[in-house]
Amino acid sequence: MNTADRSPVRIGALVPLTQPGWVEAGRHLLAGIELAVDDVNEAGGIVGRPLELVIRDTAADPRRAAAAVDELANLGVCALAGEYHSVVARAAAARADALGLPFLCSSAVLDALTEQPTQWVARLAPAQSRGWQVFADYLLGAGHSRIALAVDQSVYWASGARILRDHLGRHSGTVIELDARSLAPSAVCDELVDNRATALLLLVGYPEPAVSLVEAVRRDRRLAEIMIGAPAGQPEFAEFATLLGQDSAAIPFLRYLPERLSPLGARVDVALRRRLAAMPSFVAFEGYDTIAVLAEMLRSCGVDRDRIAEAWSCITVKGTRGQIRFTRTPGISVWQWVWAPIQVVERNATEPGGFRVLHAG
Repeated sequence: MNTADRSPVRIGALVPLTQPGWVEAGRHLLAGIELAVDDVNEAGGIVGRPLELVIRDTAADPRRAAAAVDELANLGVCALAGEYHSVVARAAAARADALGLPFLCSSAVLDALTEQPTQWVARLAPAQSRGWQVFADYLLGAGHSRIALAVDQSVYWASGARILRDHLGRHSGTVIELDARSLAPSAVCDELVDNRATALLLLVGYPEPAVSLVEAVRRDRRLAEIMIGAPAGQPEFAEFATLLGQDSAAIPFLRYLPERLSPLGARVDVALRRRLAAMPSFVAFEGYDTIAVLAEMLRSCGVDRDRIAEAWSCITVKGTRGQIRFTRTPGISVWQWVWAPIQVVERNATEPGGFRVLHAG
C-alpha cells in the first residue's frame, strides 16, 4: 500500500434499516460496525488512511441487496460487510461472488450462502446447521421429545425445520410441522393440544405472526405447561419485551456470545451501551468483529480485492468474542469462523432486561 496515499479506504456496509427488514437488528449491527470504524481511525486508520463506510439499506429485500452490491462495487469499495437476514445475505453473496468483491457476512446463518464454493465470501456467524443442532440438543436435554414447529414460508425457515427434524429424529424425537401461513393462532393451539406437543418453536416472521402466536399460547389454559422456543433469536431485542411484556420471558433462543467477553469485548460492550442507550445484542458484537477482521486484512494485504480474498485463511484476529480464524468447513460453501460461541438463553422474568444462559455449545 502506498504510504503517501491519504485517500479513504472504502468499505460497503449492507444493513436492514427500514421495514420490512428487522430494523432493531439493523440498528445494532450498524452500531457495532460504526464503532469499529471509529476505533480503527482513532488508532491511525489503514496505514495512515482513514476507513470510510458506504452504507446501503437492504430493507430485507434480496433484489435491493444485489443492486446495492453492484452499486458499491462501481463506487470502488474494496470489500463488503454486514447483513442480518439470511435470504438477503445469500443474494448479496451471490452477487459479490460474481463480481469478485470480498464480502464478510456478519450475522446471516443459512448454510448455503452461495450455491458453489467461493473464495470471495466469509462469515462470522455459526452456520445454521451447527447452531440449530445445539438448540435441538438443549430441547432433548430438557426432556422435550414431542416438538411442534410453526413454520412460515421461506428458504431460511424451511432449512431450519429440516435441521431440527433430522437431528431430533435421530434421537427419537417427534416433530410436528404446522403451517403458520394457513393456521390462525387459535388453530395452532388446537393442534398443539391434539398432538400432545410439549414445545412449540417459532419459525416465523417478526413481529407477526410471532407475537400473536406467543399471546395465543400463553392465554390458552390447556397449554400452561408448554415451552415456547425461538431458535432464530426473536426475543434477543428489547422490542420483543416491549410488545409482549411478561410473556416475553422464558422463551429460549440462540445467541452468539461467550460466557465471558474478551477484554476487547468488555470495552466494546461499554461503548455500545452508550451508543445504543440500551444493552447491545450479539448482533452489535458481530458488526464490530466484522470491521476488526477487515481492517486487519487491509493492513496486511492492502486494498486489492484479489489479495484480500486470498487472505481469509491466513489471518488471526482477536475479536470481541474470541480469536477469529477462518477455515473451510464440510458442507459450507464460504470461509467460516467455526468457533463462534453459541448459547441458548432466555429472558429472565425476575430481572427485567436480564438473560439466563440455559445451555452452551
